[in-house]
Amino acid sequence: MASTSGAKASKKPTARKGALAAGAARASGERAKRRSTPLLAAVDAAAPETAPGSSAQPTTRSTTRSTTGTTADRDASDTSDAVTVRRAAEPAAGGDATKDGPVEPTSSGKHRPRPVAKAVPTRKAVARSGARAARAARSTVPTGAAREATGAAKPAARHTQAPKVRVLKAVTDEVVLPEAIDSAAGSGSRSVAPGVEELLTAGIAAVRVAAEAAGISPDDVERHIASLLSFVRRRVTGDYTVDEFGFDEDFTRHFYLPVLRPLYRSWFRVEVRGIENIPAEGGGLVVANHSGTIAMDSLMTQVAVHDEHPAHRHLRMLGADLVFQTPVVGQVARKSGSTLAANPDAERLLSSGELCGVWPEGFKGVGKPFSERYKLQRFGRGGFVSAALRTGVPIIPCSIVGAEEIYPIIGNMKTVARLLGAPYAPITPTWPLLGPLGLIPLPSKWIIEFGSPVETADLGPNAADDPMLVFDLTDQVRETIQQTLYSLLMQRRSVFF
Repeated sequence: MASTSGAKASKKPTARKGALAAGAARASGERAKRRSTPLLAAVDAAAPETAPGSSAQPTTRSTTRSTTGTTADRDASDTSDAVTVRRAAEPAAGGDATKDGPVEPTSSGKHRPRPVAKAVPTRKAVARSGARAARAARSTVPTGAAREATGAAKPAARHTQAPKVRVLKAVTDEVVLPEAIDSAAGSGSRSVAPGVEELLTAGIAAVRVAAEAAGISPDDVERHIASLLSFVRRRVTGDYTVDEFGFDEDFTRHFYLPVLRPLYRSWFRVEVRGIENIPAEGGGLVVANHSGTIAMDSLMTQVAVHDEHPAHRHLRMLGADLVFQTPVVGQVARKSGSTLAANPDAERLLSSGELCGVWPEGFKGVGKPFSERYKLQRFGRGGFVSAALRTGVPIIPCSIVGAEEIYPIIGNMKTVARLLGAPYAPITPTWPLLGPLGLIPLPSKWIIEFGSPVETADLGPNAADDPMLVFDLTDQVRETIQQTLYSLLMQRRSVFF
């Protein structure tokens, strides 16, 4: 019994060892087989790729699995879209690379090409790409012409394609092609955006409605707008002329005078008398009284001559040097026809047939206190008379009532004027008490009267060298203006009416 049990005990370990050895051999064989077997089978390199929109069938995936169903194959089937599964491309030890690709040695010592796996889309990748394509198709709005251009080819192509390619084909059909856009434009379709003519028409209609609501003639407003647009075009293209003194007639007629007209007509309500005393052509010298703290009287006289005279003549004003030294003011004065009050310039203008204006009182008349209103100051040395005598042009006296009341001067800050280099620094009832509001002139009623001309042609050019004759003519013109001022003050009902 002991020997029998001992024999049985000795046989069990031997049988177990044999089974373990057989299992280990099978396991090693399986491992060797798995190492020598690639994860994905090589795909035929000569298979053509499917072009977008073609009827060819898409490339199918072929894989070789081991008999036991390895874990690597299951992982490869569940990979995300567009992930490329490739095997290492480096040549094995002792092997070399050929034109067919990487090689690996075999058991017989020969080399064979190592299979290389190509990227194959999975079902999950195709589903995701289909969802993205559907969203892109919904965001693209095709035109009717594009549907007509591509609608005929869609049914045949869809019947021959696989379901995987059908979504991509649908997206391609919905894209608006340039040819479709051109065909739609050529078929008579009209742009939705308005053109320049439509915008201008709408703007003019709106302006006319606003003018009617304000009680203004729509035709006048439309004419002014057309004139302004024409002026801007000429300024941009440079289609205007400037004379040797800097006078820009286009600027004066279409910008400078229109800016002053509201003051002339509505604020000061200027009344003009004796406009027929200004010659229709040829040279002439207008001599007027000066007042108003700011030289508004010269500007209103310039507007009166142009607007009220039948010939619409331009008054070329002679100003002090301080006017042309002031920034902006000097440039505007030059463009509007003003020039320096010097005998050479005045004689050149008068000789060329221009109508000139001069205010002999200068800053003494403009800056005099309100208590001395309408009392003429000294007319200088009579330079304007000598210029008229040398050129033989008539002298037209001009009397202006109403300018004294726009900025009544009740004081003068001489220290401030000296620091600023100005002839005076006025104090008025509104300035500087009200600040910028003090610069608004008071709406006084104006009267401008042109007197009978004083002829100088009979005296000859040599009369300008006679000081007594020049003084007598200067005093005659001054006295005429003074008497006319008194007469106009008696006729005026009030300062503001």
